[in-house]
Amino acid sequence: MKYEPVPLVKYVDLQKFMGAWYVIAHIPSFPERNAFNAIERYELNDNGTIATTFTFNDGSFEGKFKTLTPTGFIVDEKSNAVWGMQFIWPIKADYRIAYLDKEYTQTVIAREKRDYVWVMARKPVVSPEEYSKLIDFVESLGYEKSLIRKVPQETN
Repeated sequence: MKYEPVPLVKYVDLQKFMGAWYVIAHIPSFPERNAFNAIERYELNDNGTIATTFTFNDGSFEGKFKTLTPTGFIVDEKSNAVWGMQFIWPIKADYRIAYLDKEYTQTVIAREKRDYVWVMARKPVVSPEEYSKLIDFVESLGYEKSLIRKVPQETN
């Protein structure tokens, strides 16, 4: 299926974007399809790449703890909103920052193929109103709403 390009945020201040993001909801890739307590952490490397650490419990809150460590590469240096995320050399997956609130507390990472999406926040839970707004935004990008999975997050 052919889609319009994913709209991007105008500019991402990388220093403000770095740190921990809780995955609130997603259309998951295979390794994260049963993720609980999913957290994506970004750290800017001296060479301009982004050290990424994605952690989660597999299948339940007590499930096996898993860690993935892809490297992010800024593709669009004017906006910093298009990244290549490399899990296995030489393949770089398409990551596009489609939404980012002014306070850098909520974001949506989309892909041109509309196959995966990540709704993330700086805290493990967002209000029902915020959640609905974010999911409606994801749907407006051309994603199938029924495929979105809310990620269970422990809040204690």
